[in-house]
Formats: sequence, C-alpha cells, structure tokens
Amino acid sequence: MDLRKLKTLIDLVSESNVSELEITEAEGKVRIVKSAPAGFAAPVTYTMGAAAPAAPAAAVSMAAEVAAPVAPPAVAEPAGHVVKSPMVGTFYRASSPGAKPFVEVGDAIKEGETICIVEAMKILNEIEADKSGTVTQILVENGQAVEYGQPLYVIA
Repeated sequence: MDLRKLKTLIDLVSESNVSELEITEAEGKVRIVKSAPAGFAAPVTYTMGAAAPAAPAAAVSMAAEVAAPVAPPAVAEPAGHVVKSPMVGTFYRASSPGAKPFVEVGDAIKEGETICIVEAMKILNEIEADKSGTVTQILVENGQAVEYGQPLYVIA
C-alpha cells in the first residue's frame, strides 16, 4: 500500500466516527485504531504487517505508547541537509546482509543515487539521495525500525 493511500485512510478515520478500520490487500494488512472516544481530537494509531493476527485495540494503543519512549530524544538538527525516511519500516544500509553498504561516511553521492533500503510490508523500497554532496553522518543503525520523517543521513 503506498504512503498516500495510507495517509488518506488515517485522515478518514480521524475525521469520522469510525473507531477502527482494518484493510487486507495482497501486499499486507493495515489496521487503524483511534485511541480516544469519538468526538475528541486524538492521534490515530496504526500497525502494518503482512497477515499478522489481529490484536485488540487496547493492545495496539499500548504498544504505540511503549514504543514512543524507545525513540531517541529530540535533539537539534545536525548541520547540513538531512535525508529523512519517507515511510515507516526497517532500515538497511546494503542490498543484502553480506553486501557492501550503499554509502559510508565521507562518500560523495549524487542526487538520485540509492543510499539505503527501507523495508515496509515485505517490500524493499530503495531510498534515493534528494541532494548531491558528501555523507557526513549516518543516524540509523542497520536493521533498526524507522518512523516516517525520521532523519537517516546528513549530507553536506
């Protein structure tokens, strides 16, 4: 499921009286659950996974609350251009476990060059550099879960 379609579904659930929505497609299953009663402005919690067993709404909300503190604390943006994750998924620096990473700190890269992979719903999405320059920092560990908008690289 593409990111635009997922965002549209989240917006529809958050603006309606529907408290839970589950959609199963060929590439996986998406479940969107409101964490507060209808009528209150509340964040929408969603989970993605390929044909995962359905979890109760309370468990999904609790999992989201537990996962939040695990994220690194917000710090000042690093100097330079920050490449952010375009989706939620698992970050990989190389195309396979034994392969050489796409980029290392100090490498010169060109706009459009593949710099990593984010796996989402069993689909490997190549992430391309949106700016040419030199990689000054890699902010995510290989195999780490990433959130939408999470900084991945700094390019000078």
